[in-house]
Amino acid sequence: MPHVVFQQYRRGKSLWTRCDGLGRVIETRDVRAVPAMLEQLWHEAAAGRVAAGFICYEAAPAMDDALAAHRPDWLPLLWFGIFDSATTSSQHPADDAQPPRIGPWQPGISREQYVRSVGRIKQYIAAGDTYQVNYTFPLHARIEGLAWPLFLRMCRAQQAEYCAYIETDEFAICSASPELFFQLEGRRIIARPMKGTSRRGRSAQEDLALRVALRNCQKNRAENAMIVDMMRNDLGRIAVRRSVQVLSAFDVEIYPTVLQMTSTVAAETDASLVEIFRALFPPASITGAPKVRTTQIIHQLEPFARGVYTGCIGWLGPGRQARFNVAIRTLAIDKRSSTGVYGVGSGIVWDSQAEGEYEECLAKARVLSAECPSFQLLETMLYDGREVFLLEEHLQRLEQSAEYFGFAFDREAVCARLRAAMGDFGATQQRVRLLLSHDGQITVEAAPLEPDRHRGPLRLRLAAKPVDTENVFLYHKTTRREVYESAKAEGDCDDVILWNQRGEATETTIANLVVELDGQLVTPPVRCGLLPGVFRRHLLETGQIAERVVLVEDLRRATRLLAVNSLRRWMPAVLL
Repeated sequence: MPHVVFQQYRRGKSLWTRCDGLGRVIETRDVRAVPAMLEQLWHEAAAGRVAAGFICYEAAPAMDDALAAHRPDWLPLLWFGIFDSATTSSQHPADDAQPPRIGPWQPGISREQYVRSVGRIKQYIAAGDTYQVNYTFPLHARIEGLAWPLFLRMCRAQQAEYCAYIETDEFAICSASPELFFQLEGRRIIARPMKGTSRRGRSAQEDLALRVALRNCQKNRAENAMIVDMMRNDLGRIAVRRSVQVLSAFDVEIYPTVLQMTSTVAAETDASLVEIFRALFPPASITGAPKVRTTQIIHQLEPFARGVYTGCIGWLGPGRQARFNVAIRTLAIDKRSSTGVYGVGSGIVWDSQAEGEYEECLAKARVLSAECPSFQLLETMLYDGREVFLLEEHLQRLEQSAEYFGFAFDREAVCARLRAAMGDFGATQQRVRLLLSHDGQITVEAAPLEPDRHRGPLRLRLAAKPVDTENVFLYHKTTRREVYESAKAEGDCDDVILWNQRGEATETTIANLVVELDGQLVTPPVRCGLLPGVFRRHLLETGQIAERVVLVEDLRRATRLLAVNSLRRWMPAVLL
């Protein structure tokens, strides 16, 4: 029995839509039959049913015979289930099954073939045939086991808004796409092409700087504007006169590992589904410009059918309602042969570097095997008998980390939960732990603050190995404490001093580091790879300490060594 599920992720909240009551399946491998089947889907939706499925990239010639594409591979060109209804819920589906075993990913073309093709694309660009080519190739791997838990893992890893899962006896499709192809709501049609990418920062502040840089990057803006112009032109073919609008341009969206630039284009239309697809398909962002000539170049240079990758997956229902993604970050599994195909690619322009583009494409498959352990954001606070010490600073840090990781955060709800807990504390000092889950759930734990068990200064040793400044969890207080726990287990001491790959001291596993050097109390800058501690911030803002890079060798010549946090404040220390 076919199984179709859609997932939308927004700011820590997930919505799951399950299609129920399968009546029949509409599918074809004949490109000439695609328009008639799109008309069938339209009539089914008008009759009150829900049609959900996919259209492969190779269906492009059905929309315009000037568009070039290979013959379809093992997947149907078009596959849709016709369902009685669709049910949406925020309840997470069961995910207790083990993900499948995935063999090593093998690229469908060699590095040398890729470099040659990029060279040919640049020749076409120089000749004026194209401005940009979205050049792709498949990765193949053996996949043994259930596809559903793999889809759930992809959803957790990507945190995308347009995820889709389709499974039949023959195949399974797992799509974690962040890109909207189009959404139809009555006469209103909206498209949100995605073009322009940047790496994530390590904090909300770094993200902000990188978002500004991406938004102002002339190269990325030019590429995005090119795709937007194509989309405006495509929508203009079916739009009510003068109704095409760019609602927003060069927006930068945050995803777990990258920042993406998007723009939103809208129009009014009375077009049917087949008319919409004839105007828009395949999506502009995964072909290039101009579309017809570029698909011909793609057909010449790409030796494989793309399949559902860079096609679209979605649904349509009663009342002219429809939503389709651009099927990127999408895995297709042939259950009969236990093989998976994951398409990767990038937009090639004149100044693209072939070697770097190839490595970036190979890296995109890592999301399929990467573990995504769940974690919570954490604040450890001191209730001093009257109030929480530096509460506002704790809340600000929590909110910044929630923004960075995409956690749902409700400040009023957090404060209300804290007030309720403090009503039971009385005048007793408490060690308070505030935990925030991805979906915004709040947990408050408290215990009487125990006296400091150390009769003398903290005995510190240097960690045996450095921390990596690119590890984002160093900059946020979370329940992911593997780095700290492994470091603290290394020696007979009260705590250890961490240091980075540049030989710079950073912090201890429970406190920030303050060192007296040359008559001044200094603390390492956050960029060295450490938590921006709340008490550390207070000391900096009140002028009691200053920031300075502290090398490991500086620790031996320091006049004083101190550990500081908001729970114990100042803690004298010695280096063993």
